[in-house]
Amino acid sequence: MRHTRQGSHLHQLTRFGLVNAYLVEETDGLTLVDTGVAGSAPAFLKAAQTLGQPIRRIVLTHAHVDHTGSLDALHAALPDVPVLLSARDARLLRGERQLDPGEPQVPLRGGLQPSAVPVEPLRDGDEVGSLRVVAAPGHTPGQIALLDTRDGTLIAGDSYHTVGGVTVVSERRWFFPFPAFATWHAPTAVTSARRLADLTPTRLAPGHGRVVENPLSAMRGALARAGA
Repeated sequence: MRHTRQGSHLHQLTRFGLVNAYLVEETDGLTLVDTGVAGSAPAFLKAAQTLGQPIRRIVLTHAHVDHTGSLDALHAALPDVPVLLSARDARLLRGERQLDPGEPQVPLRGGLQPSAVPVEPLRDGDEVGSLRVVAAPGHTPGQIALLDTRDGTLIAGDSYHTVGGVTVVSERRWFFPFPAFATWHAPTAVTSARRLADLTPTRLAPGHGRVVENPLSAMRGALARAGA
């Protein structure tokens, strides 16, 4: 797993060159954002050990298996560490695939691996240490992004990816189509991507691809391609 420092507070942890998770430094230790694919837990624990800080909490941006795949193993290793996820995607994590009456009635997409790990629900505007929760549905019904209020870093989940350039997740690009194939409702995803751009982030940290500094122009260009 590649470990790359990004700015003052963020550590990017990348497996297979494409799947990102992040460690965010806080005054009391580390927040792990997403748990990657299965088998990633030892590398996350080693990264925290290298930094000399404990993992104090785990935040999941959404319930797809490439973001939750090592959750059970991490919970077994860190049973007292709370796991936080949107109230909506917590139902997906439990294996409940029913859509709510007010949601677009289109099939859910993407891999889901049910887990019995207890989670604490997050809602739009909640604060987790220095991270502000921003609702970003579309890729899944309850996806969230996280804005670091100290420096404007946006951990975007799968609202954007940066493989081959900054891209709204619903755009199908031939060289990396998988995030688009896994997106539940493209119009909602575009609306969320626009909302995230309106936050004027200083750094874009996606679920897939490289971290981008000063990303706003590229985000606006991706929105334009998506028709927003």
